Amino acid sequence: MNLTKKTPVVSKETAFQFIIITILFALWGIANELTAPMVSTFKKVMPELSNLQASFVQMAFYFGYFFMAFPAALFIRKYSYKSGIILGLILYATGAFLFYPAAHYQNYTFFLVSLWVITCGLAFLETTSNPLILFLGNSETATQRLNLAQAFNPIGAITGLILAQELVIGNIKSNNYTPETFKQLSSADLAAIRENDLGIISIPYIGLGLFVLLILIIIIFTKMPKAIIEEKISVSDSIKKLLANKNYITGVIAQAFYVGAQILCWTFMYQYVDNINATYNLNITATNYNIAAMLLFLAGRWIGTAMMKTINPSKMLIYFGIGGIICAAGTIILQGIPGLISLISISIFMSIMFPTIYGIALKDMGDEAKIGSSGLVMAIVGGALMPLLQASILDWGGPGFSDLKIFGFIPEVNFSFILPLLCLAIVAFYGYLTLKTSKNN
Repeated sequence: MNLTKKTPVVSKETAFQFIIITILFALWGIANELTAPMVSTFKKVMPELSNLQASFVQMAFYFGYFFMAFPAALFIRKYSYKSGIILGLILYATGAFLFYPAAHYQNYTFFLVSLWVITCGLAFLETTSNPLILFLGNSETATQRLNLAQAFNPIGAITGLILAQELVIGNIKSNNYTPETFKQLSSADLAAIRENDLGIISIPYIGLGLFVLLILIIIIFTKMPKAIIEEKISVSDSIKKLLANKNYITGVIAQAFYVGAQILCWTFMYQYVDNINATYNLNITATNYNIAAMLLFLAGRWIGTAMMKTINPSKMLIYFGIGGIICAAGTIILQGIPGLISLISISIFMSIMFPTIYGIALKDMGDEAKIGSSGLVMAIVGGALMPLLQASILDWGGPGFSDLKIFGFIPEVNFSFILPLLCLAIVAFYGYLTLKTSKNN
């Protein structure tokens, strides 16, 4: 155990590569949280959409991970980590630029395709960057190193939320109308508002595409390691080894449920706040609370990374999972601001889960980690499927968020957070299952 304390998390020899790759963690954080508010925003701009149809935003966004992760792993095996990063950035920029014609044609499906292309690029970036960070140093500090790199993801996420609020949510004209007054507008006024608002939605994505191109140029002229592991085994042998690895298989399952919990909490916070505003005649801004959740998430990531110097990562999953379950229960049962505080507090406990599950699942792997990484990235599809389930709960009583009271007193929007509660329980159970096999610290 002394080796972990003496060995630096990031060595001087790999520091520059670590910094460059860590920038990518912030970059996909921007895309993730710029997109989360769009479920609520598209519902306002296109009121004909049901809650379930609006949630297709997250379905399209996160399905790209599932679709492209395995091809990305094969591409990286054949070529290099740098090639994977470059192709990922090209896809990222392409999807962002597609928002311009999508806004021009005012086609919801076109927007969904654009989001899907963005996440095909993100699948390449995550499939490449996560295992690369694990191998950029001593294996004993691999989980700590990944948590450190992932700690910069919330910084990008906060940036994405601010962009969404300042460039989109705060400027769309649809926000100036209630559903009732919106219906009373003339066809010409409705068409003008829709054209304006869809154009506004596209602006931050086009700007993001330009920024991604800048990062792409930097990456092209940066020397990156072509291979971390010299010994190579066939794809079929890699898959056989992975399927025989119970620690890995259960890790993929846990990761899918963790991502589902994260997306549910951060996406449906907007509907939770809308219901509070309507119920208590308030005018609080959901984005401000989402930013608070991101700050708590960031603090939890840094604190959790430091705690792993002395606490087993599997124990961390158990402790943080239980904490998240308690906060999720408060989100369901408590009403008004206390419930909202419980909701944003879940982020503290979700903070260390993704990189910790990742590190435990890929621990002590060789070349099969490249394929293994794709499985853990494909697990992000949990973020595509879970919102559909939560949105369907919101539609139980009608188009509103409190049309139906569960057990006579719990609004349906509150009750819908039973899903992240169950997801966090599964993550805590994964920590328990791996407690004996996780030897770090």
